[in-house]
Amino acid sequence: MPQATRDGVSIYYEREGGDGDRSTPVVFVQGLGFGRWMWRWQREAIAPEYEIIAPDNRGTGRSDVGLPPLVPRLPGRLRALVILKLAGYSIGGLAADLEAVLENAGIYDAHVVGASMGGMIAQRYALEYNRTTSLTLLCTSHGGPDAAPVPDETQEHMFDTPDVANKRETLRHRMRPAFNDRFTNRNPHLMDQILEWRLEQDAGDPAREAQAAAVQNFDVSDRLDGLRVPTLLLHGTNDRVVPVENARLLAEKISDSRLELIEGGSHLCFIEDDEFVNERLLEFLDEQD
Repeated sequence: MPQATRDGVSIYYEREGGDGDRSTPVVFVQGLGFGRWMWRWQREAIAPEYEIIAPDNRGTGRSDVGLPPLVPRLPGRLRALVILKLAGYSIGGLAADLEAVLENAGIYDAHVVGASMGGMIAQRYALEYNRTTSLTLLCTSHGGPDAAPVPDETQEHMFDTPDVANKRETLRHRMRPAFNDRFTNRNPHLMDQILEWRLEQDAGDPAREAQAAAVQNFDVSDRLDGLRVPTLLLHGTNDRVVPVENARLLAEKISDSRLELIEGGSHLCFIEDDEFVNERLLEFLDEQD
């Protein structure tokens, strides 16, 4: 069971694939609270050609939470306030975790693929470490005051706990803004399976709140002119979590970037429109490798 350690916190990761002739591995970095299941469609498409490294972000899946021992025991509202003000993660720290993983795995060059919060980690990682061969950023933002914010309605929905709801019902409620309603209604069995994966692999509430604090404080908007690696930007035009305007802002600031919009695509476009995303991602990776 491969694990890296940073500051006493164990970060779990998986390795697979690599039977093809591609020499540079692909690293997948997931979004806020999400487990490794999030990338299963892309991993299946890419594994025949590329080796894959898939870490669990700090606090997610088999990785340690790494919060002060008393914090997770606090009542919900007090805990969230303490985490936001004092004990949250940082995107810089999560990028340092990723560096520890690649160092542990003996990876010296990698294509880094990140979505949502994972896209923020990927940006910070590419700016501060020297292993990145290319970047693929999905449904993400450069952060800061110039970024298009998550709509208030979406934020409330994603962190809301409905009255008399069990854990499964709460998860289903919280993730609705990330999908198009039409997709959700047409794929009830898939949605049930996703709930099972989330219950098994996703971050618990304290770690999810710590990751949310990291997202809230993220801002590399004035640093992206220093990003010197080829970058593919993929974003759904109907993203209700991270508005599509953020993709256009990234395209303006990253000199060597290519923007591909997914018409009508949701925040989880890599699930709803997996064939489109996989095709564009493989094309881009093949061009770089």
